[in-house]
Amino acid sequence: MSKQVHDLSEWVESHTSELFSWALFKLSDVELAKDIVQETFVAAAEKIQEFRGDSTPKTWLFSILKFKIIDVYRKKAKIPITTDTSTFTEFFNEDGSWIKTKKPQPWNDDDPHLLDDHDFQMVLKKCMDALPEKWSACMKLKYLVNKSGEDICQELDITPTNFWQIMHRAKLNLRDCIDKNWFAN
Repeated sequence: MSKQVHDLSEWVESHTSELFSWALFKLSDVELAKDIVQETFVAAAEKIQEFRGDSTPKTWLFSILKFKIIDVYRKKAKIPITTDTSTFTEFFNEDGSWIKTKKPQPWNDDDPHLLDDHDFQMVLKKCMDALPEKWSACMKLKYLVNKSGEDICQELDITPTNFWQIMHRAKLNLRDCIDKNWFAN
């Protein structure tokens, strides 16, 4: 057995759990996270001769994983948005103009650890999953992968104006969904 094959086997054993946890956090889909981690190791196996040891194997594997996750979001962003416009009737009129009198009410929750609450996380995930794919991809790239708006526009091939409009409408939709599914209970 060659040294490189031996190293890759060790890397799989040593780093699969951490790679999977990270992928699951970024993608919120168990099966997709498993697939992406597997693709990461396949890519590493194909390119192992290029690994010069300038970084740790873990760092190298995570950089491959990061690009695999971005590719998932790119593919999702290419799916045309088909959404039920009735979900926006509280915020926009029939011609798409903003209803200026509709403003979200302040949330009356002082829990600084709300994001640590498992039940809240489930509501947030449900609300994120309800967004159109491109909107969800923009939100996740911005807030989970910490990409800049400029980078997201390049990666998803959208204009800055379109990006900010998507972000604005996605935030409104999330806010409304969380209002209805968490704070209204």
